[in-house]
Amino acid sequence: MTASDRLDTTSDRPEAASNQFDAAAVGVVTADDKVVRKATVAGAVGSFVEWYDYGIYGLLVTYLAINIMGGAETGGLFLTNVGFLVSFIARPFGSVICGYLGDRLGRKKLLATLLVLISAATAAIGLIPSHDAIGVAAPVLLVALRVLQGFSAGGEVAGAMSFVGEYAPDARRNYMMSFIAVGSFIALMVGSAFSAILISTLGDDAMASWAWRVPFLVAVPLGYVGFYIRRQLEETPHFKALREQRTVVRNPLKDAFTSPRHLKAIVLTIFLPALNGPGYYLLFVYMPTYLKTSLGDHNFSMLRALTVTAVSLVAIAVCIPLMARLSDRIGRKPVLVFSAVAMAVVSYPMFLLITTGRFGLACIGTTVLAIAFSGHAAVVHTVLAEMFPTTVRYSAYSIGFSISTIIFGGSAPLLMTELIDSTGSNLIPAFASIITALITLVSITFVRETKGRPLASH
Repeated sequence: MTASDRLDTTSDRPEAASNQFDAAAVGVVTADDKVVRKATVAGAVGSFVEWYDYGIYGLLVTYLAINIMGGAETGGLFLTNVGFLVSFIARPFGSVICGYLGDRLGRKKLLATLLVLISAATAAIGLIPSHDAIGVAAPVLLVALRVLQGFSAGGEVAGAMSFVGEYAPDARRNYMMSFIAVGSFIALMVGSAFSAILISTLGDDAMASWAWRVPFLVAVPLGYVGFYIRRQLEETPHFKALREQRTVVRNPLKDAFTSPRHLKAIVLTIFLPALNGPGYYLLFVYMPTYLKTSLGDHNFSMLRALTVTAVSLVAIAVCIPLMARLSDRIGRKPVLVFSAVAMAVVSYPMFLLITTGRFGLACIGTTVLAIAFSGHAAVVHTVLAEMFPTTVRYSAYSIGFSISTIIFGGSAPLLMTELIDSTGSNLIPAFASIITALITLVSITFVRETKGRPLASH
């Protein structure tokens, strides 16, 4: 990095001085546990809001197909899943712009604003008139709002993880950051439970008619709560340290893409989270639709499908903090390796249980998969945050992870629907899980162990 790339030419100081300042910043964090807890809560609440918004879209996709696309047949589900995909295509644009602003101006205000955008877009989906009322304008509006959701989410994940990671003490960083992942799964669980309650009390006809809108509209108060909590916090100690040193980078994107070290880390950020696709989007977001529409004679009712998903969500929410604590003790890489190997080994037999159509066996299958995946979910984002220095952490991390999400996550529901339909095999998700687990496993060999190390500043 040259002196002209920074806000002040006085920023070029010996590495020892930079490390000294970093140590001081970390000392502030560890000295005030109350502030660390507040930062963790702010990150977890934001994650809850984001994943509630994303989760209910996947959970209610059948009702969206009926109302917005004009039918729940394969074509309607295909078009609705396209709406799922476009939100992920929009993510890199959000990650570029939000990452640049986050590394240039700070994390706090941007993350609060992103929650408002995500929640507003979600609530607006619940207000879209039906296809019968406005015709093709209904799916057009849906896609436009999904793009806005995707743009906002593109800056949310890396920003929230960076925010909490830059507050957390070195020895407990993974544990503190893991609650962001817990927030995402609890959000999916709440969305599943809320949808299940609506279906059981109001009935499938009412859900198809009007009640599907209610979960989307609940995003308004959730978004307000998340915004309020985030606005109460100060900027992270590590970013404040850059400001005081006058070493905030003028153009973090240029710095990220012209440094071989950062480019290598960005490539790893694309492939290391490959397992996230089946983990998040197949096992939890897509699973209710899969159980309801893809098992032929063994199809579940939506209520039973949501219940199966909720059981596995409880399991992973409990396991994630335990895996994170383990990572802080024995290292990031061993936990990631264990999780990837476990997913590769158990995916096929567990999906065989799921496809029997028996409720108890499906619960066992999804729960075992959730436990196997929990190590990856607990650790991977901490590793990604620790790969980059504070100067480019938000930008580089969010860009790499957004690209990864498009390749391995956003296309998952659409791809699974099409492959199951064309091959007639309802075990396609198991093969997707095995392949991505192997990609993650290979990627781990290129990752440096970062347990307990201070975050780099430059």
